[in-house]
Amino acid sequence: MKTTEAKVFDLYPADQRRLTTLCGQFDEHLKHIERRMDVRIGRRGHHFKVEGEAEHATAAAEVIRHMFRETEAADDISPDTVHLFIREAGYERLPEEIPYDGSQIVIKTPKLQARPRGANQQKYVHSIRSHDINFGIGPAGTGKTWLAVACAVEALKDEQVKRILLVRPAVEAGEKLGFLPGDLAQKVDPYLRPLYDALYEMLGFDHVTRLIEKSIIEIAPLAFMRGRTLNNAFIILDESQNTTREQMKMFLTRIGFGSTAVITGDTTQVDLPKGQNSGLIHAAGVLNNVAGIGFTRFESKDVVRHPLVQRIVEAYDAFDLGSGKSQ
Repeated sequence: MKTTEAKVFDLYPADQRRLTTLCGQFDEHLKHIERRMDVRIGRRGHHFKVEGEAEHATAAAEVIRHMFRETEAADDISPDTVHLFIREAGYERLPEEIPYDGSQIVIKTPKLQARPRGANQQKYVHSIRSHDINFGIGPAGTGKTWLAVACAVEALKDEQVKRILLVRPAVEAGEKLGFLPGDLAQKVDPYLRPLYDALYEMLGFDHVTRLIEKSIIEIAPLAFMRGRTLNNAFIILDESQNTTREQMKMFLTRIGFGSTAVITGDTTQVDLPKGQNSGLIHAAGVLNNVAGIGFTRFESKDVVRHPLVQRIVEAYDAFDLGSGKSQ
């Protein structure tokens, strides 16, 4: 049986600037240590108390002391630096799976309150809130993208993230984009319209426009993600069935500290050229049992559009199954 201990210590000199830098805005650095090292941290001024399993509490106390030493010469400590100190301590852990308790979930945005319909939608939102990376896979009309955008807006409102990125691959139903005027972003813009519409519904047109101008909300084609590291962001990759294996891996490895990623797609609607395999189908097989990654699979019964949409989805599924078509 592991022993729980409390490590109590003071940091000197009791410099308010250094202590503020150590803790981060709204104590975000201390909260990050708590989550990743499975400890509880209490502070009053320069007096600290760290509680947890003996080895974790000792290691977390040393991380705090190490970070405080850094503040002597630095006016800011980045999330990357906090992560590296935790990694060096050797007691980092992924968040444990938090089971859904069956209670009604409400997503609160400035313009509306969203209540997921049915058990699958509620489990999906719960998974988004409790995992850093989530996959929502299923047919059109199941609320995958709309609910993800609602969760992103809520996270931004509650200051859990600093920005929202909405991303799509530049492939749509076999259509060619080359004849369209403008650069790549302008060519893809019409295909991002469902994401804009969801944002307008939850925040209002003027507010969305201002946030886009300030780059707090960014809507971009997947190609623009290469080479970036996305910290403190809520990232949604929509229509991800149209990514290649290489694009999906590239996107997933962009995820930085303090970020949440939701990847949505329908594996029956792949529009990639023949001979290219879907990155979503591949990732679903490779990552299905990786700790810390959530998967929600929707079915035709989860469709929340016109009743005929559910029947259409079921009819196509039955036809594909009867013809032996691979999905």
